[in-house]
Amino acid sequence: MVRQFGLCLLLSSFAIANCAMLSVKAPLAMAEDSSAKALSFKMESLDGKPVELKKYAGKVVLIVNVASQCGLTGQYQGLQKIFEQYKDKGLVVLGFPCNQFGKQEPGTSQEISEFCKKNYGVTFDMFQKVDVNGDQACELYRHLTSLDAQPKGKGKISWNFEKFLINRKGEVVARFTPQTEPEDKQILAAIEKELAAK
Repeated sequence: MVRQFGLCLLLSSFAIANCAMLSVKAPLAMAEDSSAKALSFKMESLDGKPVELKKYAGKVVLIVNVASQCGLTGQYQGLQKIFEQYKDKGLVVLGFPCNQFGKQEPGTSQEISEFCKKNYGVTFDMFQKVDVNGDQACELYRHLTSLDAQPKGKGKISWNFEKFLINRKGEVVARFTPQTEPEDKQILAAIEKELAAK
């Protein structure tokens, strides 16, 4: 009787331990799934065509909210430069115009396209104007800002030209402030690290 009771107690302990292990592992799995969701959205290109972001799966993706009349607009040049430098290795840059910061992106899609090509020779993919903060924020940016991607961390977009880096698995691996230039050594190191990962 004592032996059977001891056996039951031992089995109960294993069951509790297994449940505890599962409860610890489950949030980690959910977090990984959450961070890998960034390419699950459908957006609209600057010329009005629907684009499934999953088409960029397997690439290293740099997502940037952009504006044409900002003190940081010159960063278009750096974005184009790193795109040209690394595109053959698997980097894509995605620009999302936004007019929420000082009304610095007032133009139409055609005006934005012409401005980017004429002034900075932009050839990376550009998308329709979106909101990145607030009640009207697009689902992509609601997702991106919910993640604790370092070094910036989670929370609202602070200004034009914030940058999110996504690895080949579709996971958000870094977030950089607007003031961090595209050719900053921290961004380049992060890009090169992800491009090297197969």
